[in-house]
This record gives sequence, C-alpha cells and structure tokens, in this order.
Amino acid sequence: MLAAGGIASGLGLLLVIIIVIASLASNGRLALFYAAIATIGLLLEQSYHILEENLSATTYTQPAMLSLSCFATAWLAYSLAKRMQHSEALASARGIDIENLSQVNGLITQEMQDGVIVVDQSLNIRHSNLQAVALLALTQSSEINFTLTQQVPEIAAIFNDWVNGADEKNNSNIFINNRELKLRFMPINQQQNSPLSNRNTSAVIFIQDLSQIQTAAQQAKLAALGKLTANIAHEIRNPLSAISHANQLLQENEGNSKSTERLLEIVSDNIGRIDQIIKDVLELNRRDRTQQELFEISDFLSSFHTQFCAVEKVPSTHFTLDNLTRKFVAFDKRHLTQILWNLCKNGWEHSQKQVGSLKIICSEFSKLGLSIQIIDNGDGVAKQDQSRLFEPFFTTKSTGNGLGLYISRELTEANGAKLKYQALANGSVFILQLKKA
Repeated sequence: MLAAGGIASGLGLLLVIIIVIASLASNGRLALFYAAIATIGLLLEQSYHILEENLSATTYTQPAMLSLSCFATAWLAYSLAKRMQHSEALASARGIDIENLSQVNGLITQEMQDGVIVVDQSLNIRHSNLQAVALLALTQSSEINFTLTQQVPEIAAIFNDWVNGADEKNNSNIFINNRELKLRFMPINQQQNSPLSNRNTSAVIFIQDLSQIQTAAQQAKLAALGKLTANIAHEIRNPLSAISHANQLLQENEGNSKSTERLLEIVSDNIGRIDQIIKDVLELNRRDRTQQELFEISDFLSSFHTQFCAVEKVPSTHFTLDNLTRKFVAFDKRHLTQILWNLCKNGWEHSQKQVGSLKIICSEFSKLGLSIQIIDNGDGVAKQDQSRLFEPFFTTKSTGNGLGLYISRELTEANGAKLKYQALANGSVFILQLKKA
C-alpha cells in the first residue's frame, strides 16, 4: 500500500479479508488483536505520508474509517467463530446422544422376547437379534449374500407375497423348527401416499414365539387346576371309596337277581370311570414336574411296542414299527409312555383291527427334530370335530371321558414337543414332533 501511493490505492481493503481468514483460523480468539495490528499499520502509514508530503490532518478520515471496518469485521468474524464452535459442540453432543441411543436401541433389541430381522430390498439380512437367531437357527456369516432366502426360505416366500401387496400375509403363523411363529412385517420408510412402494425398500420382520404365550396361559391354568384337583382328590375320592366298597359287598350277596347284578355292574363301571377321571385330572397337575432324561428312541419304542401288545392284547402283526431311527432325545419317559399309550389305544379302538391296522413310524423331519407318527386305518375324525379334538372332556365315544388326547397334548408341550392330528385318505395319523438331543 505504501509503494502504491498510500490508502488512496485501495489496497487497504485486502486487510479486511486477511482479518476474516486469520480470525476463522484462530477460532476467533485473536480477531480483535489482528484488527488492532491492522489499525496501527494504517495509521502509521498515513502519518508517514503526512510528514513526507505535508498533508492535512483531515486525511486521517479514510484510514480511520477503514480501521473501524477492520474492527467491525473482526467482531463479526469473532461472532461467527463462536457460533461455529457452538454448532460443533452441539453436533458433537448430538452425535454422542445418537451413539448412546443406538446402543440403547441395540440393547433393547437384543433383549426383546420377540425376534427381529432387518432386511433390505434384496432380502439381505442387515440385522438380527439373539431371539431371531435362536428361533430360526440362523447361521452367523459375514458373507455379502447372507440372505433371508438362503437362511429361512419359508419366511422369505411369505415376505415376498407381502411386498407384492398380499396384506393377509401380515400377522400370519408358520411352523419352523417345531415352533409356531407369528410374523409381522413393517416397512422402515413409511409414507402414506405410497404404502406399497415402501415395501420394496427395507423392512423389519417381527417374529413372535406363540409357544411362550401358550406357556404363560398354561401356567395360569395349572395354578387354578392345582387347587381344583386337590379339592377333587379329597372331596370325591373318600365318598367314592365308600360307594365302591358298599357296591362290592352287595355284589357278594348270593341272593341277587340278574337285574340287580346288572345294576350293580353299572354302578361298578361308573365308579371306575369317575376314578379314572380323577386320576387324569390329577395327572394334569403334574405336567410341570417333568424329569427329562436322555435315551435312544428306537430302543424305547421297541420296548413300548412289546409292553403295549401284551397289556392291550394286540397281535404284533396288527401293530407294527417301521423306519426306526437310532437317535437320542431328551424327554420324560413316564410322560412319553402315557402319551403313546393314549394315542395307540385310541388308534387301535378306531382301527379295523386287521394286519397292519396300527403302526408307528419314526423319522427325522428336520435337522433338529424327530417325528413319531401313530397311524391307524379307521374311519378318521369327522371334519367338524377335528378343531375340538384336543379339548378337555370332548369325546365321540360313549365310554370315554374326553381327557386322553387333552392330557397327551399337555404332557407333550410340557416336554417342549408338539402333537398334532392329520386326516388321511384311509385313516388318521397323530404326529408327535420331538427335539433331538
């Protein structure tokens, strides 16, 4: 500026730019100091010109105005730097909050009782919590093609139908790994104007284990049933024993007529039915007292077959064992014996009682489970009665109490297994699904 002829050259305006840059570089700490240095330089340069050229003192006006501009610029730069620091601090705090929130969300997701899977538009699994891994037996992999189609094709098929607009597929139930699961889909980007297009992006799949809900309901039911069965055992069995004893004494009377003996037999039969109902109800109260042990299923079924044929007087040719697999299971042997006895006795009573009328087939139905099928060649269960088959006290027999199948299902679920009925073209099959040890 001095070489160019002083402040009139206009080069002094470059000081304003320098002050701004220097203030931002120092985060505003030295902004006023730089303005003061620039002001001193401007005044000294103008004083030198006044002394050399005998100029008037009024020529200080322009340097003074430029100095004020430097201070104003420095103050604005200082304010801007402070605002930037505040914004950076706020952004840093927000980043920490987001990180903490992400960790909290991850912790909540991992501890959820429901399974959670996040998939993208290519069905790649982006995230899955521990419950989803346990329910679906997912294999942890770092590969890019870790897709839902490869891991769980059953869910992938239902999910694709939902993406294509099949809303009825939402909240649907599916059996996987011997579990009944409820699926619920939710798109991540929810926009009301185009709900179907949202499904083509990323989505969250919620997986609910219905067995846990059923277990909670069963526990509440068992608590009430325990009190009921205790009262039944004391209030009914004592008078029932007295009636049974009196009936036996009357049957020993030699002077009874045939009609009297027939009536006494009816009383005896009904006493036995009432006593059996009490035993069955008391057995329900013990369903939570499982004593699981490890044993080979083929040896157990062979022993059961021999015992059942001897006690129920069933010819071994009429009741056969097929395809026995030598796998180990963890189950309460007493419960498994009672379950199979109820199912086989029920199947034999409804079968045609011919060669091969009743059979047990044991095979693997998945990597984790065994299937025991009790098949008979009877008339089967009427379609309108199939939904009530496992209800307590529901029976189609005149001499039944309707608790056999109900108890079998309760004991099955107490051991972590499943029991279901399936109609065949000629007969019926009860399928008992166990977990391999």
